[in-house]
Amino acid sequence: MLPHMHLSQRVTALKPSATLAVDAKVKALLTAGVDVIGFGAGEPDFDTPENIKQAAAQALAAGRTKYAPTQGDPEARAAIADKLRRENGIECTADHILISVGGKHSIYLALQSLLDPPAPAAPHAPGAKPQQVILPTPAWVSYRPMIELAGGEAVELPGAVENDFKITPAQLERAITSRTAAIIINSPSNPCGTMYSPDELRALGRVLEAREDIVIITDEIYEKLIYGEPSAVSPLAPLKHLSLGSLPALAQRVITINGMSKAYAMTGWRIGYACAPGSNGAVIRAMTKLQGQMTSNITSFCYPAIVEALKHGAAEVERMRSAFAKRAALIYELISAMPGVVCPRPTGAFYVFPDISAYFGCQARGGKTIDSALSFAEALLDEARVAVVPGEDFGECARNHVRLSFACSEKTIEEGCRRMSEWLRAIKPAAAAVPKRKPQMQADAR
Repeated sequence: MLPHMHLSQRVTALKPSATLAVDAKVKALLTAGVDVIGFGAGEPDFDTPENIKQAAAQALAAGRTKYAPTQGDPEARAAIADKLRRENGIECTADHILISVGGKHSIYLALQSLLDPPAPAAPHAPGAKPQQVILPTPAWVSYRPMIELAGGEAVELPGAVENDFKITPAQLERAITSRTAAIIINSPSNPCGTMYSPDELRALGRVLEAREDIVIITDEIYEKLIYGEPSAVSPLAPLKHLSLGSLPALAQRVITINGMSKAYAMTGWRIGYACAPGSNGAVIRAMTKLQGQMTSNITSFCYPAIVEALKHGAAEVERMRSAFAKRAALIYELISAMPGVVCPRPTGAFYVFPDISAYFGCQARGGKTIDSALSFAEALLDEARVAVVPGEDFGECARNHVRLSFACSEKTIEEGCRRMSEWLRAIKPAAAAVPKRKPQMQADAR
């Protein structure tokens, strides 16, 4: 009999990533020869641009295979700092940059460096309460687990579908307590595919100005993938991105998270970075110390690829952004035509996040009762061979939604939406349950 190996409560209580689970299931079905349309993976379908690949290949051939500084190669950090000063208006130097194994790792390091688990209470005494991190939802599935792994408490702040899932300054002000240690802001958003305007971010920033002890973690991994409202004059005119780290009143307590994965089609390279100029780089030094006990440096011959991408990758990024903009318009048009489905227009990233709750209480063709986003996604995959991510793990307010990624070809989008539309027409939504889209709200002014 094999001995029983104890597993920590920390890991046994941890939920697996819903998005990775859907992607794994799609890949298994495809391997088995099943014709599946996958809208699950948040991964560009483009290959990494050739000049970026060549930079890494040349570095490998030249022997860049040794350990590098834990914080990252100085030239790559300097290129990132230059990009942030020039494009984002963030005053920083290479000393304020840490290069990590993906943006996810950067966020994990930041939270571990900022939060303390509650101290053990004395016998029979009330337990200490954890530090709180405000989390506007719907939110990427990994934020909450990472907050909890660091000993914090995630405080969900729901954005209304009528306001494109964005929170308002009044909501934020009400959510702040004496235990609030940080807030995570992700714009453009995964899973929503929407983004805050510069004025909306400034309004949230004015609320945070009054609490100098709150750290702002801003996840800007999709900053270059933004789209505007289609028009005859400028069909692909982009909206503007604002980095909260560029605002003087907040700059000293903003941790800006970014990376190479999404904009440069470099997901498998696992390259993310954090910028934190505050306290003369104290947070970056803490994160670097922690990384030194975990992964040390990223793959050494990848550093020249970072420099090449940031200095010479703009044209390829724009080519991919333009393609995503067309796909955004296409999938929005097709999903909006589906009966009973409410979907805000995607303005950033490569996701749509429709409300499909009109079908709750209905039966799928195979007899399965649809009573949740999860059962909707399961039936859609089983019967129409279309994979979407159910909304439950994106926050309580996301339970009526599913996420579709349009990081795939227009032909795939058309075929997947055709299958989904036919499947929905066979079900027919409950008339009383069909949600109505309300006029978009304006962010509360302060």
